[in-house]
Amino acid sequence: MLVLGIDPGIGRCGWGVVSATGSKFELIDCGCIETEVNGQIEKRLLVIDSEVEKIIKKHKPEVLSIEDLFFGANSKTAFAVGQARGVVLLQGAKHKLPIFVYNPMEVKLALTGYGKAEKSQVAQMVKVVLKLEKLPKLDDTSDALAIALTHAFSSKLRKIQ
Repeated sequence: MLVLGIDPGIGRCGWGVVSATGSKFELIDCGCIETEVNGQIEKRLLVIDSEVEKIIKKHKPEVLSIEDLFFGANSKTAFAVGQARGVVLLQGAKHKLPIFVYNPMEVKLALTGYGKAEKSQVAQMVKVVLKLEKLPKLDDTSDALAIALTHAFSSKLRKIQ
C-alpha cells in the first residue's frame, strides 16, 4: 500500500509518501510545501493545491491520510490551516483517493504507544520505523510521515478484525 501523509499548514504543508508491505515500511519521498509568509491567502492556497496535485500525480498513492485540525489559541491561524487542509482534501477527492483523518493523539499513540508523547519521541519513531539515517530537516515533514505510518499501522489492524 502506498500512503500519502499530509500535515496541513498554510506556511508549511508537510508531506510524505510511505510504502507499507506486510511489516515492512519504506520511505518513498517526502518534503514540505512552503508558501510566501506575507503572500495573499488565495495565492498561498494555489501553491499548496498545485504542489499536492504534482505529488499525487508523481507517486500515485492509494490512500491519503491527513491530520485533523487542532484549534489552539490563535483562531486566525486555525482558519488559514483549515483552508489549506480543505485544498488538500479537495485534491484527494479529485483523484478519488480514500481519505483517512487522524488526530494528534492517535498519531502519537500509533507511533509511540503513548497518546501524550512529545513531538521529538514521535519523530524518533519515524526515524526508526523507516530506517532513516537522520530525521527530515523540518518537523512538518516528520509529522506527515508519522501520519502516513499511522494509517499504515491502523489499516493492518482493520484487516485483522
